[in-house]
Amino acid sequence: MPQQSSMHFLLNWAKERIDEMDAALASFEVKAGQAKAESKVKTDQLLADLTQRRDEFQALLKAKAQAGEAAWADAKADLERQWNGFEAQVKTYFEDAGKQLEQQQVTFKGIAAAQAKAWREAADKFREAAGKVATARAADVEAALQQLKSDASEAEARLQKLKQAGSDSWSVMSAALAESRKAFDQANHAAWNALKGSDTKS
Repeated sequence: MPQQSSMHFLLNWAKERIDEMDAALASFEVKAGQAKAESKVKTDQLLADLTQRRDEFQALLKAKAQAGEAAWADAKADLERQWNGFEAQVKTYFEDAGKQLEQQQVTFKGIAAAQAKAWREAADKFREAAGKVATARAADVEAALQQLKSDASEAEARLQKLKQAGSDSWSVMSAALAESRKAFDQANHAAWNALKGSDTKS
């Protein structure tokens, strides 16, 4: 289970990033369909670049998923670089495009929904894995699951509040998404570590 729990954490981490990429791409696809001729070229190029980054991320993930935990340690650094490049390109687009509040809101809402979905799916996967482990530390596993759910609710509430405010800049929205993403990673890692610890005692 130790190797499996680390793999679960990394797979959840990567899936959450892909879901965010897909949400951002979906918002830009709508924008590309509505763009006027002069801005359509720029939007189409952004969409092509971001799609390529997402596809490269997925290809690396797929290649490393079969290779085991040692390969994952190396791959995670590459995946993080690709994720950071994707995120930086979105940020640059919003900074260069000026005040595109509606597009920022659509993109933010899509990414926030992807994050909320990732939290729920991670909790469901953890619950399923925990159910398969007979352990003397069942209380620790249950506490980790409850903490994951609680953190998910708090993150979703913060993002909902920001969604409703609606007038913040992309940097404020991006910072909120990054904070939620960091909390997801920490909660996900803690939950799987609790499960890993329970397995060593069973």
